[in-house]
Amino acid sequence: MSIYQHFRPEEREFIDQVINWKEYVEQNYAPKLTDFLDPREQQILSVVIGKHPDVKWELFGGAPGTERKRAFLFPEYLEVKQEDFQIKLFGIEYASKFVNIEHRQVLGSLMSLGLKRGKFGDILIDGDTVQFFAAEEIADYIRLQLESVGRASIKLTEQPLANALTIDEVWNEMNTTISSLRLDTVMSTLFNLSRQKSQLLIQHGHVKVNWTAIENTAFDCGEGDVISARGYGRAKIITIDGKTKKDKYRVIAGRKK
Repeated sequence: MSIYQHFRPEEREFIDQVINWKEYVEQNYAPKLTDFLDPREQQILSVVIGKHPDVKWELFGGAPGTERKRAFLFPEYLEVKQEDFQIKLFGIEYASKFVNIEHRQVLGSLMSLGLKRGKFGDILIDGDTVQFFAAEEIADYIRLQLESVGRASIKLTEQPLANALTIDEVWNEMNTTISSLRLDTVMSTLFNLSRQKSQLLIQHGHVKVNWTAIENTAFDCGEGDVISARGYGRAKIITIDGKTKKDKYRVIAGRKK
């Protein structure tokens, strides 16, 4: 039985990468540290490696409750320490009386430095306090290059990981029925949008499923999928519990802004 059949075709490349990481640890008897992985990638890694006798793995994103985490794969003889994950926490100081900083502005400014998304972890914002996690190997580069976010001039301060903002993961659950698992239909139900509005958001690249942009309105959603729509927050298909007599899917879903 092929491991690939448990996943979507577009996830095959990442599955191969996980297999390569596992083989590296096995063959070299040495640890392997990954970039920050989104929750779907973490799930794939957990399935592909599983409870392997010679290759262990742990995840850490800088603080409890983080969404994006680095994976540390290691031979069974090693004991993992927090510093093995090589994560830095930065705070952003700015003139908060005159300007607001939003999540998308922080991410956009970081990406504009020419670094890939996997080098950054969660971006945390609570009122005027703005923080983000980054891989240690790019920390010096960020210190030198990041001078503004949006229209705000900023100053970066490195902080202990223990100073990270508390992360509250709260999903508002709902029980509903959905006529189809097509992405446009699921979005219409979970975000209370018209089918036409859902289709436009998808076609314009404003919708992600499991942190990957999807522009196919007929994309099939499944249990565990996280759907985000720009400007509308996120929804998650928690369980699909069979069908009703009218052939609709019974779904327990979560929603958060």
